[in-house]
Amino acid sequence: MYNVTLIPGDGTGPEICEAVVRVLEATGVSFSWDVQNAGEEVYHNEGNPLPARVLDSIRKNKIAIKGPITTPVGTGFRSVNVALRQELDLYSCVRPCKTYEGVRTRFDHIDLVIFRENTEDLYAGIEYEKGSEGVAAMIDLVKKHSGRDIRPDSGISIKPISVFGTERIVRAAFEYARQNNRKKVTSVHKANIMKYSDGLFLEVSRNVAKDYPDIEFDDKIIDNMCMQLVQKPELYDVLVLPNLYGDIVSDLAAGLVGGLGMAPGANIGKDCAVFEATHGSAPKYKGLNKVNPLAVLLSGEMMLRHLGEIESADRLDKAIADVIREGKDVTYDMKPSPDDPGAVTTSGMADAIIAKMK
Repeated sequence: MYNVTLIPGDGTGPEICEAVVRVLEATGVSFSWDVQNAGEEVYHNEGNPLPARVLDSIRKNKIAIKGPITTPVGTGFRSVNVALRQELDLYSCVRPCKTYEGVRTRFDHIDLVIFRENTEDLYAGIEYEKGSEGVAAMIDLVKKHSGRDIRPDSGISIKPISVFGTERIVRAAFEYARQNNRKKVTSVHKANIMKYSDGLFLEVSRNVAKDYPDIEFDDKIIDNMCMQLVQKPELYDVLVLPNLYGDIVSDLAAGLVGGLGMAPGANIGKDCAVFEATHGSAPKYKGLNKVNPLAVLLSGEMMLRHLGEIESADRLDKAIADVIREGKDVTYDMKPSPDDPGAVTTSGMADAIIAKMK
């Protein structure tokens, strides 16, 4: 039996997680769920969206799966997702994007895996608010060391990229490629402009690549990479990126395969792993039992593989693929028209997938 921390999340998260738990248990793998709430409602009740008890549970169990959690835009508490990654040093964000027959998309036969560095870059959270003492100090420091002026009404974010952080995420991408018979790793950067941060990311990527002569390596500038993915995604296999670019490109790649409803993810560190969907909490659909559960469910499939339950993961993936291909027992967003009366509920889609595994 596996002890797993279950974080239901906000908005539609709890109803999605209820469906996902039923499907995962139907694989025959035995779980003991340690349910821990976090997010917006917990923030209002406890004053902290990520209480210590949640982190303690994950550290104890080593494995967690979570529903989507609301992040306020511009104001309010910082992202719980980012905090989890930083507190638990979940440095590797892994986001597979592959096409399933029956999903409406402009592309076929896409099978990309994105490795996004999770702890550094502009998402490190090192920021100084407009008008603060921190901003004034940073303006003075930059003026002293570079002679450059920063407008006094600026907000400032710092972009750290280290040899240590880059080496471990690039190595994780190459190890994944080797273990999963992948052929190529592409490092994505903006080293032509940011020569000391992205330039370092590229330099370290090239050095790590020398340890994997069996795997092809190349690099792409981020803007060119976005164009390449839209024009000829079949040329790419495993992508490794700094934090901000990884966030953006993983959504772009999700769009290639049908949207965020088809986009699973894992955040993996040395000691712990947290599995979660890429999409948000969709609060307007809360309680309607309507939304597509596949992103969290596919994250659960990733969890099974991480646990070494490969046969169960393969059966689950086949069941999901069968349900999608048949197109009968799918949620409204996967129908030709969102008003299709044949669309099933969140729990109904879970039932159909469970039936395929029997």
